[in-house]
Amino acid sequence: MLTVLIPEPKKLEVADLPKPQITQPDEVLVRVLAGGICGSDLHIYHGTNPLATYPRVIGHEFGGVVEEVGSAVSPERIGQRVAVDPVVACGQCYACKIGRHNVCSTLEVMGVHRDGGFAEYVVVPEKNLYTFSKEVDDTMLALVEPYSIGMQINARGQISQGDKVLIMGSGPISICALQVAVSRGAQVMVTDVIPQRLERAKASGAARVVNVKEEDLEKAVMEFTDGEGMPVIIDTVCAVGTFEQAVRLSCPAGRIVVIGLNANPSAIAQSEITKKELTIVGSRLSRARFGEVIEALEAGKLKPELLRSHTYPAADIKRAIEQIENHPEEVCKVTLTF
Repeated sequence: MLTVLIPEPKKLEVADLPKPQITQPDEVLVRVLAGGICGSDLHIYHGTNPLATYPRVIGHEFGGVVEEVGSAVSPERIGQRVAVDPVVACGQCYACKIGRHNVCSTLEVMGVHRDGGFAEYVVVPEKNLYTFSKEVDDTMLALVEPYSIGMQINARGQISQGDKVLIMGSGPISICALQVAVSRGAQVMVTDVIPQRLERAKASGAARVVNVKEEDLEKAVMEFTDGEGMPVIIDTVCAVGTFEQAVRLSCPAGRIVVIGLNANPSAIAQSEITKKELTIVGSRLSRARFGEVIEALEAGKLKPELLRSHTYPAADIKRAIEQIENHPEEVCKVTLTF
């Protein structure tokens, strides 16, 4: 079967590997229809993802149709079109016991720690499947996972009707978080340095966009919030400086959501956090948000046509990566078809 394999850093192959077999009673065989390329896939390719092991079939954003089921799975599953949650957790650690399997102490992610969904077939636990109740375009199956990240970010930031929110950066995850926040009734400001990305943010519902190369962000925030500072800030740029800036721009009692895995420390005085009594939270992967995403997509509350910008056959993944890396102004989410 066709797979997208990273045998070692800086090497990518469209490889022919054996079709996987069900070995556990709770597993299913999924024929993959679509996958989405994430920045972490590119980091694995370039050898800059510290969590990945090699060789690795990449891909954690994917979905398809169930072809076979294990003995403990209902045969009614066969033929269902599903999105796949790539998170595999132990179920026994503290995080799992309180329902936060997305930060399991022995967490594994398909496509990072174990082989993923950029393959014609993949075997996954049945509990990781989420089913659409309506007919959707194949590529929609690959968009549920990134939207689930945006849904998790909104949940961690407790974003609701009337909130004013700053999203730093307007890449694919930013657009997901933006669309979810807008669907909840929030007013959202988005930053970037690429005009085309800011246009996409406006089309996705941003009330205000700021090109930080051309405008002073602090001034824009104060105008947007009537001089109060920002109640909710989501940092998707994930740089040392943007985290420090988020603390400065937050209003008293503000909330900051951090999604970066940057290992470099930021210089933030404790007093800045304490005086404002800020809430600073991390957001990683998603806490079983797939069902919420599918419900929102089927209700027309999200705009996947603005998230997905390009689609390529899986065999053309090298061309897809060149598009992402050489033309970032044109790209949002690139999907693959299998």
